[in-house]
Amino acid sequence: MVGSIEAMNRNLYSNGSVQNFNALEEKLDELRSRLGKANGDPLRIVGVGAGAWGSVFAAVLQDSYGQFRDKVQIRIWRRPGRAVDRATAEHIFEVINSREDVLRRLIRRCAYLKYVEARLGDRTLYADEILKDGFCLNMVETPLCPLKVVTSLQEAVWDADIVVNGLPSTETKEVFEEISNYWKERITDPIIISLAKGIEAALEPLPRIITPTQMIHQATGVPIENILYLGGPNIASEIYNKEYANARICGAEKWRKPLAKFLRQPHFIVWDNSDLVTHEVMGGLKNVYAIGAGMVAALTKESATSKSVYFAHCTSEMIFITHLLTEEPEKLAGPLLADTYVTLLKGRNAWYGQMLAKGELNRDMGENISGKGMIQGVSAVKAFYELLSQSSLNVLHPEENKPVAPVELCPILKTLYKILITRKQSSQAILQALRDENLNDPRERIEIAQSHVFYRPSLLGQPLTSFRLQDKVVI
Repeated sequence: MVGSIEAMNRNLYSNGSVQNFNALEEKLDELRSRLGKANGDPLRIVGVGAGAWGSVFAAVLQDSYGQFRDKVQIRIWRRPGRAVDRATAEHIFEVINSREDVLRRLIRRCAYLKYVEARLGDRTLYADEILKDGFCLNMVETPLCPLKVVTSLQEAVWDADIVVNGLPSTETKEVFEEISNYWKERITDPIIISLAKGIEAALEPLPRIITPTQMIHQATGVPIENILYLGGPNIASEIYNKEYANARICGAEKWRKPLAKFLRQPHFIVWDNSDLVTHEVMGGLKNVYAIGAGMVAALTKESATSKSVYFAHCTSEMIFITHLLTEEPEKLAGPLLADTYVTLLKGRNAWYGQMLAKGELNRDMGENISGKGMIQGVSAVKAFYELLSQSSLNVLHPEENKPVAPVELCPILKTLYKILITRKQSSQAILQALRDENLNDPRERIEIAQSHVFYRPSLLGQPLTSFRLQDKVVI
């Protein structure tokens, strides 16, 4: 019921016509049929985690399908008790009064007065409370539609048909281990769509990457064919404001194709792909280098030349790393560069790098930044560095003609690790790395990757029997 009238008006008039209304209902009915939903039993979609992308994803679904309240129920879970500081409350009040549609909506819902009181310091607002009114704490300048917010995780997920993971990778395992306790008596498995762009590392018994979908599978026992990843070169606020965008939903064909159709909108094109894990890993990899890009931009006062030099080196390292991770890296070049490009332009990881370099943030403040959310690139730097430092992955150094860990061919990654993880160097070190006279031409790193068989299937948990050896690769 929440937001259903506004959603219907938006779809019938702003988006165009009754035909659009009918098309949405047909897509919803088709997905309900595939899931075996009976009349009177709504399709239950639950977002877990209310960061910017998780909140926007839920709001886009609410705007499109919330009008069919007898057929679908869309909710979002977030932890209770997170207080909104007064500066943020004042900012929200300014946003409300700058948007007549939002102001009228809050007055109509008898919700405006609490924002007046919060601005004056007479009341404390909470993150779950303002989310019900359409304000995501990490993105208050982009008001969303009202959302049905649940603060009990058990209540949110126990009967959900589709669960959308909007948590950072660093929180995914813990939360889904708790969720598994509420699913022990389920007869059917839910579908899970993960939005998380991040990775963790496991070093024993073999070095390997653990992605959020793998964490979810291990924590819950839900079959991997029911777990999918959705990602692309997207900025959450722009998606909600209907800027044209595209994304890929990756996973087993059984669900990725019907879900791609269900999620696709005129301004948000969703393609489908079978390569689940590799696309997830690429989503985490670009965050690593986005932080460095922000540092370079701040330290050089937005020098286009310096940023292009950095871009050449970071993309060559990413290409080198993709050759370690996949047998056909060329298939990932377009999606990876597109996602990297938008993250460097406007992503939170690049912003974080800028703030560190300017001294407006420091590492002691942690990675969960007020108004931005979790900076997932930091944990990704640690994971990729630790993985690529393992001697079991040694490759032949092209000049020194001796086996070295792959990270030795990734000077930018090494420098970011020293800045962000060990904290042995300042942000200035990223410029020193770029200006090192001994730094190889980035083209040479790409040629090395293309002329040697570096593929390490074990990094993504693939069987070693598929690993082709050549005499120039050192195991």
